[in-house]
Amino acid sequence: MSMKNYYVYMISNKRNNVLYIGVTNNLERRTYEHKNKLIDGFSKKYNCNKLVWFEHTEDIRSAILKEKQMKKWKREIKDREINKINPEWRDLSEDF
Repeated sequence: MSMKNYYVYMISNKRNNVLYIGVTNNLERRTYEHKNKLIDGFSKKYNCNKLVWFEHTEDIRSAILKEKQMKKWKREIKDREINKINPEWRDLSEDF
């Protein structure tokens, strides 16, 4: 049985003052879509195209649950999570 990959992720804009939280099964493709504004919506409107945080899981239910929880978090908590793994807030998609 092949394992599935799911990612909860946060992207930001150039000034790091807007965050978008999402779930995907293909982080590279999804980041490409955000960068190239291929999907209408929040991330396109606010120029969110820099991958600043992500977490991997093999369970879609836990990924969706985590996304829903994170969307309720205060900004301070989201920033803390990003700073744990990416204190410079660099674009992690550059590593793909």
